[in-house]
Amino acid sequence: MPTINQLIRKGRQDKPRRNKVPAMEANPQKRGVCTRVYTTTPKKPNSA
Repeated sequence: MPTINQLIRKGRQDKPRRNKVPAMEANPQKRGVCTRVYTTTPKKPNSA
């Protein structure tokens, strides 16, 4: 734990923020989150 004088002299160093999804960096339009993946059965009149 630094003393108050040490904090006044140097201050705290910020942690570098890391990107969680580096692949999306160049493609902002691809950004999205799938909340649910499912299939639906067709409704009655349309079934063959």
